This record gives sequence, C-alpha cells and structure tokens, in this order.
Amino acid sequence: MESYYILVLIAGILVAFVLLVLIATDHFFKEEIPSGIDQPAKLRLYLCVYTLMEILAKNLNHLGIIKEHTLIRLITEGLPAWQDSQLFIKDLHFDGVPMRIYLPREPSASKRRGVVFIHGGCGIFGSIRSYERICRYIARKSDSVVVSVGYHLAPEYRYPAQTLECLSATVHFLKTADTYGVDPARIIVCGDSVGGTFATSVCQKLGHRTDIPKIRAQVLIYPFLQALNFNLPSHQKNAAVAFLSRERTVHFILKYLNKDCSLKEPILAGSHVPESINLKYRKWINPDLIPDEFKLGYKPPLPTLFLPQVHEEVQELFEPQVSPLLAEDAVVCGLPDTCIVTCEHDVLRDDGLLYKKRLEDNNVHVTWHHVQKGFHAAVGFFGYGIFSFPSSSIIMNHAVDFIKGY
Repeated sequence: MESYYILVLIAGILVAFVLLVLIATDHFFKEEIPSGIDQPAKLRLYLCVYTLMEILAKNLNHLGIIKEHTLIRLITEGLPAWQDSQLFIKDLHFDGVPMRIYLPREPSASKRRGVVFIHGGCGIFGSIRSYERICRYIARKSDSVVVSVGYHLAPEYRYPAQTLECLSATVHFLKTADTYGVDPARIIVCGDSVGGTFATSVCQKLGHRTDIPKIRAQVLIYPFLQALNFNLPSHQKNAAVAFLSRERTVHFILKYLNKDCSLKEPILAGSHVPESINLKYRKWINPDLIPDEFKLGYKPPLPTLFLPQVHEEVQELFEPQVSPLLAEDAVVCGLPDTCIVTCEHDVLRDDGLLYKKRLEDNNVHVTWHHVQKGFHAAVGFFGYGIFSFPSSSIIMNHAVDFIKGY
C-alpha cells in the first residue's frame, strides 16, 4: 500500500512538471531568440529551463513556501569550481563586507595590479561563488590579485546598502593594497550588469578624492546606467530577448528598490519623468546620440502622459548611484580610463553606447568592444566548457586584455 502512495506521489509530480513545462513553453515563445545570437539552440534550452524555474518560484512564493528571489538565487548560484593549484584563495572581510581574494601563487618580482570585481544580478541575485570561475580566470590570465565583493543583497538589505558596501570595500582595498602585494596605483574596478552600475558609482564617488590612491581604470561589462528612458533603440530591438527583456529590467529595478511592481507599465512608458527632467538630461540620454548603425528600424515612441504620483514613488531612479549617466560633467571628467563591453542582443546596449560618448566628450580614454553575437548574462555562463558560449569567452578576454594593459 505504501508503494502505491509513492507511485501516486511520483505521478503527481510528473504531471505537475509536464504542466509547468507546457506553461513555460507557452511563456517562452513570448521571448525571442534572434537568429544572429550566439548558439541559439543552446540558449533556447537554457531559457526554457530558467523560465520553468521562474514560474515554479512565483507559484511557490504565492503559496508562501519560499520567496521567489530565494529560489532564483539557488538556481543562478552555479556549480562549485574545482580547486585551483595556481591561486591562493581566501575568504575575508573588508569593513564588514564579505570578500574573497585570489592571489597568484607564482612569486612576483614586483607588486601586482589589483582588480576589484563587483558581480551582477540586479542587486538581488549573484554571489562570490557564482562568479568564482570569472574571478579565477582574471587572476590567472592577467597575473593580478583579484578581490570579489560579496555585497549583501536586496531586499534583505535595502538600497543603497549595495553601492555603499562596494564603495567601502574598494576604499579598504585601496588603503591596504600593500598588505596583499598590490601596487595601490594599479587598481582596477570591474563589474558586469548592475555590478557595472556599482563599479561606475564607486569610480564617480572616488574620482576627486585626494586622501586615497586613485583608481587606475574601470571595466564595465554590459552595465545598467540609466532609468529615465526605456524606449531607446536597444530597448525596442531587444524588448523580448532572452534573460533580460525590457519588462524584466524594470521589474527587477523595482524589486531591488523595494517598490510596488505595479509601477512597471508607467515607467516603461516614461510617465515617471517630468518634462523638466527630460529636457535637462536630453543632452545625455537621447536616441539621436546613438550611432545610426544601431538604429535600424527604430521608431520614436509617442508622447506619454506624465504621472506625478509615479514620479514621487521612484525618486531613487534619478539618483546617480542608480543612473550614473546623470552624473554631472564635473564628476565624469575625473573618471579613470574605461573599458566598456556592449552586446548586440542586449536591452542595455545603448546605456553603454551613451556612456561611452559621455566619457569621450569629457576627455576620458575609452576602450570599447561590441560583441555582435553577445547577449545579456553571457558572462554568467563562462567557465563551463561545452555548456558555455563563445561570446562568454570573447567578453572575458576583452576584459582581461584591457586589464593587462595596466
């Protein structure tokens, strides 16, 4: 009799799984896998699995079993990496912020460069462990001392805790670099996605400080840099592209800021921005500033109605630590040499293009790489062999080659 109940339970789980697959498949076709993207069949499979898990997470959240973001964190945590004989790896804390340091074991005749790595994940997901392969690769290939910042995640730690912890950890490393065999004049800050946002914010905040060593350079991999306009050419072209659609972008921003997600639609339409702010920042955030080759098929959106109540609810979106593109020229001109990596199939592509122009207009040296087949989150698949993507390696090698120049 007991075996009968076990079979019934297994059958029930299988039925539920099949139903979820059907739901996920239906949902999946609402997201695009462009023909020009890197390994579309593999990406399609990964997206289907992720969508299935996302639906499961939402349903378990509604049932009160587990928080949605908790389950997605488990999914995106990745597999543990093997031991690395070339590196000494140790967990520590910088001013209370969890860190992991990667030191090359090979003796060096002089002090090495240092890299502060800030992981992505919308400020809600991601961890030191999930970026383990990336940090090890940077340390080995560039012969650098890498420190990975394990900032505490939202919503448990509310904004702006993440930016402040990244700032505190970076300052600590700049002040104590000698302790780790690092030349304090050769420290680079690197981040992907929202990690790129945090890296940008850290560099902006430290640009004019004279009491600590200067950051030598920054590496921004498909960064999120502004929350005013979600109707730029890349938002239109990649509105429904896998993993980070236009809607998901705003949904995660609102989750990160602990805001009501019902604000998503008016924000997507631009109803959160008064005309005065649009006019003020039009010189920096404007589709006219995007090169023509990235505007094929672009259609300017229709004017939208400003909603003051929405604007009042999301004041944080207009702060430079959320939207670094809004920083004044006096701040931008003090920034270090910069490497920006953009991907063609990324809703955030134009954020990187606009920031590139702002930096160049302020005489900041910029190295720009555009990955034609790349997509948002490509770096998250790096280091998994046949399960990775060519674009993942291309992005990482661009970052490492730039770092080696300093």
